[in-house]
Amino acid sequence: MSASLQAAVQEICQACGNDRTRVMDIVREVQSRFGCVTGEAMDLIAKTVSAHRVEVEGVVSFYAFLSDQPKGEVVIRLCNDVIDEMAGSERIVRAFREALGIDFGQTTPDGRITLEHTPCIGMCDQAPAAMVNDVIVTRLSSDSVWAMVRELKAHMDPKRLVQKLGDGNNAHSLVHAMVENNIRRSGPVIFADLTPGDALKKAVAMSPQEVIRDIKTSRLRGRGGAGFPTGIKWDYTRSAEGAKRYVLCNADEGEPGTFKDRVILTEKAELLFEGMAIAGYAVGAETGILYLRAEYAYLRAFLEDVLNRQRSRGLLGKDVGGKRGFDFDIRIQMGAGAYICGEETALISSCEGLRGDPKNRPPFPAQKGYLGCPTTVNNVETFCCVARILDKGPGWFAQLGSQGSSGTKLLSISGDCKSPGVYEVPFGVKLREVLKMAGAEEALAVQVGGPSGQMVGEKDYDRSICYDDLATGGSVMVFGPQRNLLHVVSKFLEFFVEESCGYCTPCRVGNVLLKERVDRILAGQGEEADLAYLQDLGQTVKMASRCGLGQTSANPVLSTLKNFRSMYESLLRKPIDGKQLSFDIHQALADAQTVVGRQSVHF
Repeated sequence: MSASLQAAVQEICQACGNDRTRVMDIVREVQSRFGCVTGEAMDLIAKTVSAHRVEVEGVVSFYAFLSDQPKGEVVIRLCNDVIDEMAGSERIVRAFREALGIDFGQTTPDGRITLEHTPCIGMCDQAPAAMVNDVIVTRLSSDSVWAMVRELKAHMDPKRLVQKLGDGNNAHSLVHAMVENNIRRSGPVIFADLTPGDALKKAVAMSPQEVIRDIKTSRLRGRGGAGFPTGIKWDYTRSAEGAKRYVLCNADEGEPGTFKDRVILTEKAELLFEGMAIAGYAVGAETGILYLRAEYAYLRAFLEDVLNRQRSRGLLGKDVGGKRGFDFDIRIQMGAGAYICGEETALISSCEGLRGDPKNRPPFPAQKGYLGCPTTVNNVETFCCVARILDKGPGWFAQLGSQGSSGTKLLSISGDCKSPGVYEVPFGVKLREVLKMAGAEEALAVQVGGPSGQMVGEKDYDRSICYDDLATGGSVMVFGPQRNLLHVVSKFLEFFVEESCGYCTPCRVGNVLLKERVDRILAGQGEEADLAYLQDLGQTVKMASRCGLGQTSANPVLSTLKNFRSMYESLLRKPIDGKQLSFDIHQALADAQTVVGRQSVHF
């Protein structure tokens, strides 16, 4: 056993209090120092934190950014979602292959640089984009790829790739990123000014029950997409039995086309943390956890600095907001590349140092969540709304938006539009108006709500963005007349196949079968019966899957069958002489012919 490895693992574990629930932090640090988490390291970690070896290995094998095999000193992860593809990522793929002399999934012969694909990294408004270790590189071109590779080979320092800084806090010394905010439209809730502490001090001047009452009165609903009333969730959490309670913030936006939380974290972190502190006061929690996706690791040092400033202002820590006896603080829990952790129970599992497996419900997190205690899980935008409600009043907030959806909504708009970026709009706005804002009046189709949402066409552009009509967690992806929508559906299914946790058969197998049948139609081998097959299988996956991923993963197929059926029908062919078009007799006989050593005499 390596003495240096043993000493490093013991040091890392000790820094995390030898706490089994901090295994995520431990394996991430081991990966960072040694380039992988070997079996030997897993044994040491398990022994030090009193965990089972299988639990540690389960974590390492589950998350995309962790590995038990050595990777290069520099890992380049090129985003391969459909928006990046539309922006020309195939040219970038070829350039990386040629410049590095390796294919994706490989490491250069000198062991220095690894090249990989990764799903959405939250940069669809400035695609094509890649992560180079934790450094984000945007608007890639073939020429910039060759220049990047030359630089890396010379100095192996990804931070030196950033030569032009983005706007706002992207230029902060602790961020130092070329990322652009692309805030195209500001509104009165998220991007308005707020003096730090104003909302919190108003909250602690009230009783916790009065704070919850104000949130209920405001009619605030969760901004993650499901739209569950925030005040009711908090009420359940506060009234549930348990000695401790927790507040968790879901900052794991990982669905292609979503990047609004990235901008909030960059420009409105104080608003977010103040909202979390108000939640802590309302539900009776002492601890908050910000679950930050690994793709936003470049923001971590900045966010830690913001937390320290909040503590120095008395807005976190002991006697928060001057309220004697109200102690509340926040820590950051990093993810490691797993879209499923955006599902609240999977997120809780990850915070507990486990695989990001969803949990069975009931019990719900408000009853039994993090460490088995009552827990409220809300997303970044929701907590920002909370702070604004306590500052401006529930009546002010309730007057914004529409009848069933109060307030404003942040939209991440990308794809075939002139002005991709983040837009703060009032609930109830027509989709057609949103497309006009973004310069996308010629859109053939719009994916509202990310791949798990629905694809709509021209006849639906006068529908409203709200929970009772076109619901969305924020993603709006625009596809112009030149796009093959069935190819888009295939790409979305590829994403869900890759990101499924694999626990339940309907999701693990069903999405693969959906993609196979869609690809068959794309290849010109589809028949009329395939449409009924897709409809039935999609409904089965939707109804029988265990968690939200599987329950929405068939939506790309189901919504396009409903709204763009002619697209499918135009690609169908009639069987010739009753033969199934997708069946190749020569391919089917190939293995048998190899075994017997001769060709078939019949075919």
